[in-house]
Amino acid sequence: MAALVREDGARGPERGRRGCEHYDRGCLLKAQQTCEECSTLFGEYYCSICHLFDKDKKQYHCENCGICRFFHLFTFSLCDSFVPRIGPKEDFFHCLKCNLCLAMNLQGKHKCIENVSRQNCPICLEDIHTSRVVAHVLPCGHLLHRTCYEEMLKEGYRCPLCMHSALDMTRYWRQLDDEVAQTPMPSEYQNMTVDILCNDCNGRSTVQFHILGMKCNICESYNTAQAGGCRITLDQQ
Repeated sequence: MAALVREDGARGPERGRRGCEHYDRGCLLKAQQTCEECSTLFGEYYCSICHLFDKDKKQYHCENCGICRFFHLFTFSLCDSFVPRIGPKEDFFHCLKCNLCLAMNLQGKHKCIENVSRQNCPICLEDIHTSRVVAHVLPCGHLLHRTCYEEMLKEGYRCPLCMHSALDMTRYWRQLDDEVAQTPMPSEYQNMTVDILCNDCNGRSTVQFHILGMKCNICESYNTAQAGGCRITLDQQ
């Protein structure tokens, strides 16, 4: 019968046995995947560094991250669909500058931000690096929890840190082009121009003022902000 080792060193009656018959609860054990006596498997997956026992979920230990990774897919926001995946290690690489594991399809296709995963999620202010919640890579390179990202899209479309568009807005911008064309401004505003700063390309341009939005002349985005006062041409004054 398996027994417990009490603080005084005496062995007491068995209580709630776990593992195999050779496992004495309360004893100091050497962490390992199988029992040395009967080869009972304690976990399909075992990490000798993290001492993590688990079912086989295609998880893996990343030496650069310092933890075991599982249910861990970083996605790129320009995709219209999202399918969470688990491992295997061959499907991921560790970006040394971002200092986190990313899906192989993002290699060379994401914007690097140094140690980005060590920052908290700007929505919930909780940790991202060790979180079990899937993280989402925005086109600007910042990270959000996937759940926080989905909640954010109910209220807006811009990264809360840099105001860059958090997803591909091209289709919406073209719809806005049609709305602007069908909504002429009153005659006193038709020759009014304004300086704008684009949050997507960081470019500056001077465009015609319109109440529905002011389009960047460089990247054709409407994710812009007024960067100066309005001006009216001399022939209109």
